Amino acid sequence: MIFRLSFLRYVHKQLLARRLLLVVFDGLLIMGAYLGAFFLRLPDTATLQGFLPSTIRLLPLAVITGLPVLVLSGWYRGLTRYAGSHSLYGLVPRAGVMVLILLLISTLLGGPQPPRSFWILYWLLFTGGAIASRIVLRDVLIHHLDQRENHGRGIAKGDGTVIYGAGSSGMGLLLALRNDPRFRVVGFLDDDENLQGRTLQNLAIDTPLRLPRLIERHRVRRVLLAMPTISRHRKRLLVDQLTRLGLEVLSIPSLAQMASGQRIVSDLQPVAIEDLLGREPSNPDPLLLKAGVEAKVVLVTGAGGSIGSELCRQIVTLGASRLLMVERNEFALYAIERELRSRPAGTELHAVLGDACDADRLTRLCLHHGVATIFHAAAYKHVPLVEANLCAGIANNIRATEAVIAATRGSGVERLTLISTDKAVRPTNVMGASKRICELLIQAAADDVEPGGPILSMVRFGNVLGSSGSVIPLFHQQISEGGPVTVTHPAITRYFMTIPEAVQLVLQSTGMAIGGDLFLLDMGEPVRIADLARQMIELSGLRVRDEHNSEGDIAIHYSGLRPGEKLYEELLISPQDQPTRHPLIRRATEPHRHSDQLAPLIHQLHDALASWDEEGAGQLLRRLVPEYDPGDGHPATPLVDALIR
Repeated sequence: MIFRLSFLRYVHKQLLARRLLLVVFDGLLIMGAYLGAFFLRLPDTATLQGFLPSTIRLLPLAVITGLPVLVLSGWYRGLTRYAGSHSLYGLVPRAGVMVLILLLISTLLGGPQPPRSFWILYWLLFTGGAIASRIVLRDVLIHHLDQRENHGRGIAKGDGTVIYGAGSSGMGLLLALRNDPRFRVVGFLDDDENLQGRTLQNLAIDTPLRLPRLIERHRVRRVLLAMPTISRHRKRLLVDQLTRLGLEVLSIPSLAQMASGQRIVSDLQPVAIEDLLGREPSNPDPLLLKAGVEAKVVLVTGAGGSIGSELCRQIVTLGASRLLMVERNEFALYAIERELRSRPAGTELHAVLGDACDADRLTRLCLHHGVATIFHAAAYKHVPLVEANLCAGIANNIRATEAVIAATRGSGVERLTLISTDKAVRPTNVMGASKRICELLIQAAADDVEPGGPILSMVRFGNVLGSSGSVIPLFHQQISEGGPVTVTHPAITRYFMTIPEAVQLVLQSTGMAIGGDLFLLDMGEPVRIADLARQMIELSGLRVRDEHNSEGDIAIHYSGLRPGEKLYEELLISPQDQPTRHPLIRRATEPHRHSDQLAPLIHQLHDALASWDEEGAGQLLRRLVPEYDPGDGHPATPLVDALIR
């Protein structure tokens, strides 16, 4: 306690000493401005001598009256290092008050009076001198502090930073970083030819073609992207070019984040690979989003999974009256319930620990709570795991779908939406074939629905970024561990979409469903996984080690395609798809079997699963899904390699 008081006294003394120096400096500045105004206004020696007595008489009064005005008006409360235009402009009215007080005293004292223009000159000289001196003091102090902090933190001197984007965001970023010792901004880059060759805050705006020269001249090691509205495609190309030059790339937040107040322009962060993948996000249709959710009781199976948990988040946001979250993983259910309960919302939450395969339990839940809409997201989806556990994977996916269909029929549910996958298209693995059977079950059930009955539909899409089965988290882990990053094949490609956008499109598809619909989401252009791995390594500030660069940091290892894995994924079985009200959602028209044709084969499949007959189950998969082609039939790879995809 004694030490703390001593320290506070020391700091207080230091502040008083600095303010006293500024007061003395401003006193001298008042005298200089006062005398300067006389010499400028009365350059003639004879005239000047006539006013000399009154000049000497008023000079100490100028200091005595001027300094209290500055002190009492709070001029010395601001920190010199953060003196900006608004604080400096505050001197203008203060100087005006000083001049008026001195003018009043001079008039009351009588005698020869200075010309009126003298008072204007005095005001201008003091105001200009005080503002200019504060700017110089601020810059000198900042430079001194930068040198001291850089030395204390061991920050390399001379490493430069370039801001890419010379618009309003770039200007705001420069001002925000002016006092940040981590960044020494040496210039701007911009694609606009009208800006190139000009300057911004005395920093040159160059064409991106000159970046290699800037790197050499200023030792540039970092580029800050100040383009919040840039497209994902353009951003990906740009980041790829910059990282290949060995530069660290940081980005400002998006316009939405800054507009909502969540982030500010100086909240720089490394460019996430998720920001570079997928097509441009679309604006959702509010009416379609709310059609199956708002003021309704909604049930989500697989509520703790990647898609299921995001469905729960958006359903609560859209104003469902009650949400039933069905999940058999205790921790996953606990996590999503805890997250949603921390949000202020009017939705009544029910966390249901249970198996989506339990048709009786689901039916009782729907009847008791009056469920209107079901989103069926529960499924086994890891291709190698299901391939190695064929019967368990098929049984879980098919039985859960049959259970939600039974609950829908037996409880007056209005809508049921199945979350499907692109792997159901001409499947080469058990997981994809089982999901195709789930689609067939929904289509057959929809055919049997009487007018006014429930609306059953499906939504099919590809990989989502950051899901439990996504390659992104695995690559992050492998890079953090020093590599290698494992890719199955150099030519393998995948579609990608962010989880929130995929769920938005699922909700909108549900709002458009009329019964038996199979909706396809536009996933954009496919991405080569090898390129994705390379870019993630470079975004981490590391280099790829290959035959062209033996001194790189992390290698990319190609392990070969695993059983059931495709080089590329598809979304369509038949090209006869139709547009919908939403430009990124299409309705597919695909052949399917009626329930009387499907039921006998499903019954046989259940018998095979009950006896754990993998060979028989596999044969029935081929009969149910004729396009299913498991390939060369190599045995499953070890489960250690299971999560590479």
